[in-house]
Amino acid sequence: MIDLAPDFSVSTVAEIVRLALAPVFLLSGIGAFLNVCVTRLSRIVDRTRDVEPLLLVSRGGEHDRWLGEMAVLDRRMNLVSWATGLTVLSGVLTCLVVALLFAATLTELQFGTAIALLFIASMLTIAAGFAVFLFETRLGARQVRVRSELLQHRVDDTT
Repeated sequence: MIDLAPDFSVSTVAEIVRLALAPVFLLSGIGAFLNVCVTRLSRIVDRTRDVEPLLLVSRGGEHDRWLGEMAVLDRRMNLVSWATGLTVLSGVLTCLVVALLFAATLTELQFGTAIALLFIASMLTIAAGFAVFLFETRLGARQVRVRSELLQHRVDDTT
């Protein structure tokens, strides 16, 4: 029969904390990455708010250019939101790993497979979050490149 009465000795708790320390450090890194994602999203939203009034008063080619930029900004917001969601999911899965580490040690239940699968899922979701974020940063870098017509612009000094 399985003994569900937990052993709360100091040595048992210290061992659990030692085992859970690596996933806890992972949570710290996940939190830092979430901060980067939220800051990036905030900058994209700010740019969208700057472009919106310019789009509404523009006409012709200028309107098309602002509309194109708004479409890219919308795509970037969606990508950062996905990266944030995947990263939060990774954090939740990592928390479950830590909780199961404690539960398994205290109850002597066999959660090894579940812990391993949760950790693998956590790594896959954070990797997917990083990949989506990389794609968004590449998209953002392409958007801010200087247009060739501006690089070739010459000022008429005949005034």
